[in-house]
Amino acid sequence: MIVVFGSLNVDLVCRVEAIPKPGETVLAPRYERMPGGKGANQATAAARAGAQTLFAGAVGRDSFGEEEAAILEREGIDVSALARVEEATGCAFITVAADGENAITVASGANRLADAASLASVWAKAPSALVLQMELPFEETLRAAREARDHGVRVVLNLAPVPAVDSASLRALFAASDILIVNEHELAESAAILSVSGGDADALANALATEAGITVLATLGGDGALIATGQGVSERFRAPRIEPVDTTGAGDTLCGVLAAGLDAGLSLSDATQRAVAAASLACLSFGARSAMPKAEAIDAFLAGGEA
Repeated sequence: MIVVFGSLNVDLVCRVEAIPKPGETVLAPRYERMPGGKGANQATAAARAGAQTLFAGAVGRDSFGEEEAAILEREGIDVSALARVEEATGCAFITVAADGENAITVASGANRLADAASLASVWAKAPSALVLQMELPFEETLRAAREARDHGVRVVLNLAPVPAVDSASLRALFAASDILIVNEHELAESAAILSVSGGDADALANALATEAGITVLATLGGDGALIATGQGVSERFRAPRIEPVDTTGAGDTLCGVLAAGLDAGLSLSDATQRAVAAASLACLSFGARSAMPKAEAIDAFLAGGEA
């Protein structure tokens, strides 16, 4: 079983020709409402990839919160640890350009009140992993990671977005985690906080892995991903060549499918290759969760079948 402690949002999505520059106004013909939040997205990706999944976090006592919790339940996700609080459910405002790139503004809302204490009853279920992101309060995320470590649960940390914390705080979070997942920008930002320098992505990921004592999985967009374990050791994973339609949920798909693969007993290398393929599939349709593939689609894609 996988436990995801993270954010849940309602996504309001506009599609435009190009993402507006500072001070610029652009018109979109309409907007769409979609379920979102990095935590809930990653839980959905894991569940669709075949893992028994529990989601913990916080939503408001409003219609958005009830509807979003029901959506997760329909995915087969356990929401018994999802708190209802006196704050509006989180909301994200997403602009998607014609080339598939996106810009996102998140109003945290209820996510600000998420409490790691909601996980107290979860550890008895002996989960294989705790999956974390950085859209909840830093202190609660760190507390959850430490409690998981105390219970012998592997911690998969997606440092997205990179928190505005000092070096000591970030080192503490890394010390309580097993696998760090970052994109190229997050890799550079987190390395800078720890005063780590390097050359290309391989060198920088290895330098960070050595300094922080953590396995680093760096995602490289169309170039796939790499795993660095420190001391110059790294492994590259190629991404399938696709024409992306919308990259919004690709990173969350990778995180959830990676955790599902590890839960199923795959090696980190095999789970990463599967996760990279799933992330590529998620770029072929609009939306974050709506584009996330199920296990059979990932299997077919890896076997060389049609996407």
